[in-house]
Amino acid sequence: MGRTAGTGAPTASVILVAEHVSKSFAGVNALQNVDFDLRAGEVHALMGENGAGKSTLMKILAGVHRDYEGVIRIDGQSAAFTGVRDAEQAGVAIIHQELNLVPELGVADNIFLGREPLIAGVLIDRRRMIRAAERLLRRLGVAIAPESRVADLRVGEQQLVEIAKALSLNARILIMDEPTSALSSSECETLFKIVRQLSAEGVAIIYTSHRIEEVLDLADRVTVLRDGRRVLTAAIGELSRGAIIAAMVGRDMAASERGITAHDGAVVLAVKNLTLDALGPHGWRRLLHGVSFELRRGEILGVGGLLGSGRTEILESIFGVARGRRGGAIAIDGAPVDITSPAEAYRLGVALVSEDRKERGLHLGYSICDNIALPSIGAISRFGLRAFAAERALAANMVKRLQVRCTGIGQMTASLSGGNQQKIVIGKWLATNPRILLLDEPTRGIDIGAKLEIYRLIFDLAAQGLGIMVVTSEMPELLLLSDRILVMCEGRQTGILSRENATQEAVMRLAAPGGATQSRDGVA
Repeated sequence: MGRTAGTGAPTASVILVAEHVSKSFAGVNALQNVDFDLRAGEVHALMGENGAGKSTLMKILAGVHRDYEGVIRIDGQSAAFTGVRDAEQAGVAIIHQELNLVPELGVADNIFLGREPLIAGVLIDRRRMIRAAERLLRRLGVAIAPESRVADLRVGEQQLVEIAKALSLNARILIMDEPTSALSSSECETLFKIVRQLSAEGVAIIYTSHRIEEVLDLADRVTVLRDGRRVLTAAIGELSRGAIIAAMVGRDMAASERGITAHDGAVVLAVKNLTLDALGPHGWRRLLHGVSFELRRGEILGVGGLLGSGRTEILESIFGVARGRRGGAIAIDGAPVDITSPAEAYRLGVALVSEDRKERGLHLGYSICDNIALPSIGAISRFGLRAFAAERALAANMVKRLQVRCTGIGQMTASLSGGNQQKIVIGKWLATNPRILLLDEPTRGIDIGAKLEIYRLIFDLAAQGLGIMVVTSEMPELLLLSDRILVMCEGRQTGILSRENATQEAVMRLAAPGGATQSRDGVA
């Protein structure tokens, strides 16, 4: 478990020490007497739920927060940073989750922004700047042209530009805040390779992530914060996934809290020979190839597969929002249906929680009440007029039911934590009383405590008789939630696994291109 010992081994020199660090905001303790140390060449994971104090500690170490109690030492010398630039001059650089790049400028311009090499102290030496950017990008092993406009790059490539920018500062300590939250699987692998390379070169890395498997694979040590206090620091090889979760949330997580499943429930959704063709720059391309399955009342059907395998397209085709030409047959409660819009899906009792809550799931500038009531406004309106009292009652009931942590239903949705935002997305659709719930990456970007709450909600909804489909890229989550797993590969259905037969190896054999296809007897 964990990566092989490198320069981050216990014998490496300690490069940074934080002693008895405390920080309060408006009288609320964000950090309380926290100790932390970092070794040269080490990947030290920093974990905890939202609000545990991770961001506060990172910002103190990076010079963002200057007013705190305690001592920071670098190379044994006390360091009281006056700001981010001061920290950078000491070799500390931070890469925030929300990338700090200027989209309309080029890659080289972003790397050296504010520090451009000059000719005679007046003119920017673009040739020299581009050559320097090329060297940094080459060091990272990435093929990005220095003249490229950042807005034209993928998110994963923009992340690498941020790393190159940090290296241009000669950073010896690199703080990475949720660096894979918006990356694809292949982009994550590229990032991991670079993190390991930088560690081998002696760069010390503080790495925050909600993804436990990622930390187990990448880190040398892990420190867990809970409620502003340090509760654990240990070598990754000494820890299990369960031990990390228990440290983060203060309790053990059962292997599954799923009750008795309704395997004999009636079929609420039947899909037969589902196809989807999309029009691209080179003509029509088939995204789904004859997918067939059934979903029963009270069942959780997981959908597994690699990125681009067609998982999201299945849900969008059922909900009537997939772009392109759809073929095949869909039946709800045995009756054929032709869903061509969300309004039609809503009328038939189908709800979709999309994977991007900020872009497609919520109106962040509106209140909790407005978001929850939105899909139901037509049903609860009277004589064409909005029934505000009914909307408030609906929202208040859903907030209480889902235990949303907020100041009230009038609170702006943008100010909620990721986990509570996700509850609002689910809640606005539960308010429509659906029979079929389609969940696309329902726990993306939320901490483990919020994940456990979402898991219990999904189990409760299934126990109440909803038919639920779940798309997730996290294998432990897929195995934990699913009664059966539909596995996809390159738009094709390669098998359906029962809970008893579903293992990580079995799913990956079916999900990998060129891999196995399930035989008629259900054996992969």
